[in-house]
Amino acid sequence: MVTPRSLVTPSSNPALEKALRDKLARRNELGGSLGELEPLAIRLGLMMGTLKPKLLDPQLLVFASDHGLAVEGLRGPNGQATHETVQRLLANQLPLTVFARAQEISVTVVDCGVADPLPKHERLLVRKIAHGTRNARVAQAMSVEQVHAGMRAGMQIGETLRGNVTALAGLGVGSHESAALVLSRLSATPVRDLLIEGDDMDSDRLGHLMVICQGASGRHRDVTEPIEVLAAMGGFEVAVMVGVMLMAASKRHVLLVDGMAACAALLVAARIAQPVTDYCMFCRSHGHLGLDQALTLFRSAALLELGLDATDGTGATLAWPLVRSAAALLTEVADGEDPGPSHPGDLGQPEIRSLTDPLPVPEVVEELEAVEPANPADAIFGKALY
Repeated sequence: MVTPRSLVTPSSNPALEKALRDKLARRNELGGSLGELEPLAIRLGLMMGTLKPKLLDPQLLVFASDHGLAVEGLRGPNGQATHETVQRLLANQLPLTVFARAQEISVTVVDCGVADPLPKHERLLVRKIAHGTRNARVAQAMSVEQVHAGMRAGMQIGETLRGNVTALAGLGVGSHESAALVLSRLSATPVRDLLIEGDDMDSDRLGHLMVICQGASGRHRDVTEPIEVLAAMGGFEVAVMVGVMLMAASKRHVLLVDGMAACAALLVAARIAQPVTDYCMFCRSHGHLGLDQALTLFRSAALLELGLDATDGTGATLAWPLVRSAAALLTEVADGEDPGPSHPGDLGQPEIRSLTDPLPVPEVVEELEAVEPANPADAIFGKALY
């Protein structure tokens, strides 16, 4: 049996990291320390394998889907249905798009499984797997084949991404609860810790959510494999995000992960190719305590804590200037400063694919299908997933 090579290259490179630290130290001699901006700059340099990371064409992808769990009495922000929130987003009626325009970030909504029809729009990308998932309390939310279809759709989106910075967020009634179930099962975290919104959360609401989620978790108590967990309790938006993350990270893109659904997608993606987390930075659009718990699973924190209570993706648009400034710390040359090389002397760096030479989806699939499948999930992602 042939073992597939890793889809994503680890960003670790001790020689490059030392060169980045030395470069910042030389700048500090004149300008002083810039605190937490410096480790952020080093991470960007390692992600892109260069002393001069250049961030190009940032974009925000919002993945939308409906969830069968919603029939249990779940509600969206302000009681809105998923398709209503999507239409408001496309009509630039949410702060998210206001901030995105101000930061010159393009925004695309990906319809992964919205139950209601959506009118055509130039910023709407239709990749509908089905019209919403099934209720995870009574059946599998998705079939394994639907998960595979979603991930393949995401890989195709990732293969065509412009630039090298992608922010990802999920949207949909039931998305948060569904993602909490996936995170809980894959990390052995109590689902209550992921559902609780804050110390002042209404006890009746928390109790209602616990009944729903414990019911779904109990029905699928024996499911532990990542793809099967996603099929049992996840959402189409998470499945598509997994594919995008894998492909984007394979091209050394910077990924801005915003919200519970994006965290669930990242945890599944990391079970397929662990180094995908090397290319992620975390953002938040609300103060949900459950999201704090989700971020601790990656031993990380959000780039900014602004006390928001907004649509996922909003925090990513506000964090972008910070990321861009960190890159400028390495890339922009001060007056009278030696510009220096993009790459220091022989660092023994792994081969880095250029943005103009993306890895085609068929090549990725061929790599991963080199393993003889023992079950349907292995047919795409190989036994290394488990």
